Amino acid sequence: MQDIQDLSAVLRSNTPIIVIETYEEYRVIELLRKVSNILYQPLFSWSVTQGLMRVDSGLGRQKFNCEPGDILGQIKSTKEQGIYVLCDFHPFVEDAPKNVRLLKEIALEYEALKHTIVLVSHEFTIPPEIKHYCAHFRLSLPNTAQLLNLIYEQIDKVRSEGMMLNVDDEAVAKLAENLRGVTFDDARRLAHKAIVDDGAITHSDIDSINRGKFELLDMQGVLQFEYDTSDFSQVAGLHNLKQWLSHRTPSAHTQILEDKPKGILLLGVQGSGKSLAAKAVAGMWQRPLLKMDMSALYNKYIGETEKNLRKALELADLMAPCVLWIDEIEKGLSSGSGSGDDGTSQRILGTILTWMSERKSDVFLVATANDISALPPELMRKGRMDEIFFVDLPDANIRQAIFLIHIQRRQLEPTQFELAQLAKLSQGFSGAEIEQAVISAIYTAKALEREVDQSALLEELMKTRPLSVVMREKLQALRQWAEGRTVNAHQ
Repeated sequence: MQDIQDLSAVLRSNTPIIVIETYEEYRVIELLRKVSNILYQPLFSWSVTQGLMRVDSGLGRQKFNCEPGDILGQIKSTKEQGIYVLCDFHPFVEDAPKNVRLLKEIALEYEALKHTIVLVSHEFTIPPEIKHYCAHFRLSLPNTAQLLNLIYEQIDKVRSEGMMLNVDDEAVAKLAENLRGVTFDDARRLAHKAIVDDGAITHSDIDSINRGKFELLDMQGVLQFEYDTSDFSQVAGLHNLKQWLSHRTPSAHTQILEDKPKGILLLGVQGSGKSLAAKAVAGMWQRPLLKMDMSALYNKYIGETEKNLRKALELADLMAPCVLWIDEIEKGLSSGSGSGDDGTSQRILGTILTWMSERKSDVFLVATANDISALPPELMRKGRMDEIFFVDLPDANIRQAIFLIHIQRRQLEPTQFELAQLAKLSQGFSGAEIEQAVISAIYTAKALEREVDQSALLEELMKTRPLSVVMREKLQALRQWAEGRTVNAHQ
């Protein structure tokens, strides 16, 4: 109903040319049919295969033969006012000065002819000659309630065809929430596929829905979809962070959008588990995880980097509710004016800060950083980030838990290892360094045709110089800065 009101208002504004970029061509035609009845104007539709047809309910479907090179001339010579929908007309405007001129003449004579041209294509670049006479119209996307009805319609349709279905109503509600941001047609296809693939709608369908949605939105190049979102059961330590997130589980505040958590900054040394924690947030909240690679945004042409960032943030908004993970955020931002990149870093920072402050979408931001000195202070103030967590090196108890996780993950028998001794001798090791020690021990043992036992792990630990030793001064400075300024993620 809102689309009908909005489109009627645009047509009443005496705009000669309306551009609608969409794949939902049939939905546009049906919408315009209703609008034409309200405005008492005849409606015509043209395509290169069907020619020109009258499609409003007034006189039934009347077809007129009209080739691409003649359609605009035909419209211009017609004295009766009307709405003319030209489907996929963009190829006949590109490098076609005659058609551009005809569009302009139709627009210039609008007061006399009252012809409205509606250009419907998946994408349309408006020539500068006619931009002044054009208005863009965007079809609304379905809300959660409409998506919920759409899913149940598909369930009823499949059941009517004789298929027995297992339907989890809680999973249906979650699917409806995750389908926000796609068109009615795409949502219908995704829901139908989720139903018929396994004859059920359960929580196991959520991941496939998110993957399909990501592919439809064409995010490759600016964002990555993280398929492996670890559960917090696979993350040792981080007790404070886990508790903080559990108190802010999305289902507890779905009705109050402005009170939803905005994001966190995870600060710590390399390999301390920040990236794993970012994945675990998405797994805990059952949300898709999008990773933004700051280095991939940069482009040598002026303005392109900022354009890439705006596109990435816009697509993240469309994927909402989701978790957006910006890894090593300091590498793409500048804390000073002398970065030597023609101000690109400062513009990137401004774009991110504006989005963080003004966004209305349910996107939870997880930013990770290794170097606090490279982060601008504007990024860390309350209101943009809910909290800053310092991910320190794991203590003995957490190291023991990390050893257990990686030993079990590689099908080794935990009872064959003295975990307390391994934890004691790995003081100063990060979680990543512990994992690598386990992996190296396995490779070495296989090469020497021996068992992967306690001694094999001890040997690898003795050969490793952890980052805490190699970069002792830098780590100490980071700890001193974090004291009193951040929340310890572990304790």
